[in-house]
Amino acid sequence: MPMRWLFILHESFQSAYRTVTLNKLRTFLSLLGVTIGIFSIVSVFTVLDSMESNMRKAVESFGTDIIVVEKWPWAPENGTEFAWWEYINRPVALLREYESLKDRMKDIQSACFISVIGTDIEYLDNKAEDMMLWGTSSEFEEIRSFDIYQGRFLSPQEISSGKNIGIIGYTIADELFQGRSPLGKSIRVKGKKITVVGVFAKEGKSIFGGGSTDQVVLVPVGFMATMVDLKNESSNPQIWVKAAEGMSVDELKVALRQTMRSIRRLNPRVKDNFALNETSLMSAGIDQIFKVVNVAGAFIGIFAVLVGAFGIANIMFVSVKERTNIIGIQKALGAKSFYIILEVLIESVLLSVIGGILGLLLIYIGTFIARAQDFEIYLHAGNVFLGLIISSVVGLIAGLMPAFTAARLDPVKAINSTF
Repeated sequence: MPMRWLFILHESFQSAYRTVTLNKLRTFLSLLGVTIGIFSIVSVFTVLDSMESNMRKAVESFGTDIIVVEKWPWAPENGTEFAWWEYINRPVALLREYESLKDRMKDIQSACFISVIGTDIEYLDNKAEDMMLWGTSSEFEEIRSFDIYQGRFLSPQEISSGKNIGIIGYTIADELFQGRSPLGKSIRVKGKKITVVGVFAKEGKSIFGGGSTDQVVLVPVGFMATMVDLKNESSNPQIWVKAAEGMSVDELKVALRQTMRSIRRLNPRVKDNFALNETSLMSAGIDQIFKVVNVAGAFIGIFAVLVGAFGIANIMFVSVKERTNIIGIQKALGAKSFYIILEVLIESVLLSVIGGILGLLLIYIGTFIARAQDFEIYLHAGNVFLGLIISSVVGLIAGLMPAFTAARLDPVKAINSTF
């Protein structure tokens, strides 16, 4: 029995090889459909998986126990309509409010003030455009995880004194200094000199744009105040608050709301004039987003795969037609129908898998190109397995009709037929 199956596999491989080599153009055009189909569906899931991974990585850099106090909510509050006409009149988070909040909330782990603006960075004749300037308080490293590639981070004393020193992102260091050490050098931001004391390790482009440190210059918030008005919305002021160990986000939110209302002296009947944005909700939002997006991606891929299935079915019908005489002789010599069906199906699956492998190879090359552009995209083993399974199933389904057509051939008519 094992020898019989080996013989069937051997004959099927030989037949598939003949189909590929003798009809190169037709085979290429047919396999192209499967290649494009597998490329489409697997590349969609690869990009979506990479996007989800990058989004989760960005959330994890903050942690899920952080609440951001700022003017605008990240989503409609209490599930209602996004009332921008109310939010637009809110005051921004202030540096003195951050200091007052720290004094009043002794049970939190940490609180940090941060201001963010877009700007150009200059060093001698080199310029890095559309970068970010972050002004932070000394608690930044307690809340936002990061690594230092060169040099060191700012000390609490340097931050509190508002010295003109800073940490630059990996991309900025590469564009301005082109392989040379930036430590001790002075860059210019908005006409001010900043001495570089450290370089952030490379993080890759973030789905949140300014969320990555690669394109950031981080300076003490006191020094930032000499360049921008921290009371203006254009400086995007925020207060990050991290819950103490054992303190839930809900508990932190309740305590933070009460404290902020007290600091702003709001009447009990007056609505909050600030937003408390939870980083933990971002993870839940990511789950909901990608449930919908994955379904949409699957539909896109299915239509592409159907094109490939028709291509494989077409080539198998032609292959069966060309081998009608051989199939007639096989049946005349006693070959059973299941042997003919199996031989055709194996050939169909082999051809489809070849197309699938070519599609996966294109995606693999694409990931290298994407990573060269600093986009973190990886072809995971799960997606490779998915591509091979789909291509196998496509080959099996596409070969069913030609296989049964071949099995039903009359031996006498098949032997005497001409193609």
